[in-house]
Amino acid sequence: MSKINIVVFCCLVLFSGINVSAQNSLRLSLSECRKMALSHSEELQKADNALKQAELDKKIATAAYLPKIDGMATGAYMLPDMDMLGIELRMRGMYMAGLSLVQPIYTGGKIRTGNKLANIGKEAAADRYRMTRMDVLLEADNAYWTYIAVGRKVKMLETYQTQMDTLHRQTEVALNAGMATENDLLRIEAKRTEISYQLQKVQNGADLCRMSLCQIVGADFDTDIEAVDTTLIVSEPDNFVSEISSRPEVKLLEKQVAAGKEQIKMARAEMLPTVGFTASYIYYGNVKLNGVTEYNGTMIPYSQELRDGIGLAMLSVKIPIFHWGENLKKVRKAKLELHNAELDLQKNSRLLSIELQQAIRNVQDGYRLIQTAEKGLMQAEENLRVMRNRYAASMAPLTDLLDAQSQWQQAESNMIEAQTQYKIYETEYLKAAGILDF
Repeated sequence: MSKINIVVFCCLVLFSGINVSAQNSLRLSLSECRKMALSHSEELQKADNALKQAELDKKIATAAYLPKIDGMATGAYMLPDMDMLGIELRMRGMYMAGLSLVQPIYTGGKIRTGNKLANIGKEAAADRYRMTRMDVLLEADNAYWTYIAVGRKVKMLETYQTQMDTLHRQTEVALNAGMATENDLLRIEAKRTEISYQLQKVQNGADLCRMSLCQIVGADFDTDIEAVDTTLIVSEPDNFVSEISSRPEVKLLEKQVAAGKEQIKMARAEMLPTVGFTASYIYYGNVKLNGVTEYNGTMIPYSQELRDGIGLAMLSVKIPIFHWGENLKKVRKAKLELHNAELDLQKNSRLLSIELQQAIRNVQDGYRLIQTAEKGLMQAEENLRVMRNRYAASMAPLTDLLDAQSQWQQAESNMIEAQTQYKIYETEYLKAAGILDF
């Protein structure tokens, strides 16, 4: 089996613009595989939702600058009536309705800092979305090239099996003619069995890779996938990006530091006074007063309904005086959190730089492995050709021919692995440099 990691846990994707026939077959290019993986990835959809949430948070923070208007309405039915120094107060069906307006004037910088934090959160969500997008592209590329690699190995072993079948028939004829031995035939049969075993293993692996790729492209598990981009064009790598400043992980760490600085300002704002303006208007009605009054020596009952409106305007100032050092402790805590964020940035920046350098080295080593594999394959093919001619002329034993065929198989397998692994290394480098896009 290949050394290339088989991608098993992949995401279902939606079909768009891809030809799927009635026989459940699918022709798939790398570009189409990427497009479909991006369109369906649950993780990418969650990252997109998080970005939309961050945008709403920014709008919510902006609304804190604006006045807030609230309305109220109250109805009451009170029994028994109240006796107030001979006057009966009746509130059977009393009602009140009003509006209130609250406008913050000065909050110690809380609103401004909250808006900055919301903007940082929005930018961080965009970076997380970009990071998730790169992960999906890397996963799709890995699955696609792995599927191609295992498919090529299946074809290689099928060719090898055909060669052994032909050699078996030739040896049977030679045995009947007395020009070969039973031992030769047994050696070939053992080799055929070994090849059949290898072929079955690789076919099982190819089926697993196919199902993994079906998961990525959103196809049914019984879909037959034909990979289109089987021609691998490899050129000598150069012009590597050696900076990690474009990586979303770095930008996230930088925004964590920026958010830490704003959190210190938010904690300090707790120690500053706040000023607010409040205006309200309340209208009430159906409040009745029943009593008795004297008129010309005669006590005359009377009734009066109260119905009126009341307006109120108020400017309030709140000044924190003594909270047992609570706010100072909040500031110190925020400073420690900022220091932790700065330490995370330093540490992870070094780790990401090492990851980028390793990715660059993998691409360079991968290219050299292809050159070595090409040379080895040419030598193995020539050796096999010579051994076939010598064996046909009875100038070489069967074991030499079988060894030459085994060497050819290994060289062909090395070539397949080197080429497809190089393509995966390319994608890993682009992700490590923060420039993987589609």
